[in-house]
Amino acid sequence: MSDGTATTTDLDVRLEKHRVELTGYCYRMLGSSFEAEDAVQDTMVRAWRSYDKFEGRSSLRSWLYRIATNVCLDMLTAGNKRARPMDLTESTPLAQAALSPRPDNTWLEPMPDSRVLPTTDDPAEAAVAKESVRLAFMAALQQLPPKQRAVLILREVLAWKASEVAELLGTTVASVNSALQRARATLAEQQQPGTDAVASDPLDEEQQKLLERYVAAFEGYDMTALTALLHEDAIMTMPPFDLWLTGVQDITGFMTTLGAPCAGSRLVPVQVNGLPGFAQYKPDPEAGGFSPWAVQVLEISDGRITGFHCFLDTKRWFPLFDLPLHLEAEADQVEEGV
Repeated sequence: MSDGTATTTDLDVRLEKHRVELTGYCYRMLGSSFEAEDAVQDTMVRAWRSYDKFEGRSSLRSWLYRIATNVCLDMLTAGNKRARPMDLTESTPLAQAALSPRPDNTWLEPMPDSRVLPTTDDPAEAAVAKESVRLAFMAALQQLPPKQRAVLILREVLAWKASEVAELLGTTVASVNSALQRARATLAEQQQPGTDAVASDPLDEEQQKLLERYVAAFEGYDMTALTALLHEDAIMTMPPFDLWLTGVQDITGFMTTLGAPCAGSRLVPVQVNGLPGFAQYKPDPEAGGFSPWAVQVLEISDGRITGFHCFLDTKRWFPLFDLPLHLEAEADQVEEGV
């Protein structure tokens, strides 16, 4: 009995070591944080149940990736492609802005870095991993047929050999190379907004100062200061609403009209999709303090903010990021009656 328990515990530990990288893989495949975690859990259960049939002809890691790939391909047979608002509709002028939600399964979802980016001592490997979960790249991946998506991720993100991918998919090296070529061509045709977004790891001094100025401008709801930080063609999105705005004037105009209740918000830094982000807490006039409102993901290029993406389904996102569902007002603000 004790030997069996020890073996079971050992297997659990060995499987668990691969959870973060498998979650990253499934997230890139599916575009959904929660579906990715479900897929990995399914992978772990299948591996645990069929481990006695694992003959060790490949590594445990390769075997797990094979199972995870099959799970993801099964989940993708429904044909749903996760998207961003700008993948679905034209930009809306502020004068015509209307908040029309679409179902949750429409949207590409945000993901905390800690759940999908394994720790590595290799800066180049870390950079590739971060770039491959950025919203623009993730949106581009969703345009690929599922098997091409798997090939591209395994070959270009995870640096598997063509022969290893062919074995995993049960196909030929020639077929893998052809799929990779087609996938690259499709991505090259798509000019995805945000593909030039960069963020040093750690943030360089200029980027850090830009974020500090952004926090001051947003928390102070200072549109003049915010205008100085936004690129003239900046994009603002707000899933689950399909509305998206482009340009400083429309973004700041929205924030002072439909978005006016966000004045007085507090921002808490988060690491999300390989980019800087913030959890936004809005003043809560009923309970006091601040209640969750959005997870913001910022895209930065040439010292300006080019993308400002607000994911508003806070009942889902804040627990995913291990964020509290209420912030107390600071003592000095209470004393001042703010």
